[in-house]
Amino acid sequence: MKTKAGIILKIHLIISVIIVAPVAIIYGFFPDLEFDLFPKTIDKYSFYKAIMGLYLAFSIIWILGVFKSSYLKIALISNITFMLGLGFGRLISLFTDGVPTQGYLIGTFLELFLGFYGIGVISSKYYKKH
Repeated sequence: MKTKAGIILKIHLIISVIIVAPVAIIYGFFPDLEFDLFPKTIDKYSFYKAIMGLYLAFSIIWILGVFKSSYLKIALISNITFMLGLGFGRLISLFTDGVPTQGYLIGTFLELFLGFYGIGVISSKYYKKH
């Protein structure tokens, strides 16, 4: 969709994939590259690879939603759930564990923004016309 409605409905899905897919690869294969994560056991490596798999699976749903209108609703709902789940989890951590690094603070803001943007999209006249 190249229309205004198409952009409004799907831009946050595209942005989410652009951010989440690379982060998934970093979590899975290079957790110490950008994050202060240093797994030392096979179980911890397995944990990060599982997170990678979840992130990539959600990315696939969002890509399907961008290109196939029959997947748009599930893409929007899963994106809202994913982003708000991460964002609110990080807010809980902020208040219970303390202030994380700047990257995680920015991530928290972006996750909450994308989640609430998704709620706005699914409530919008553009989605209702879709």
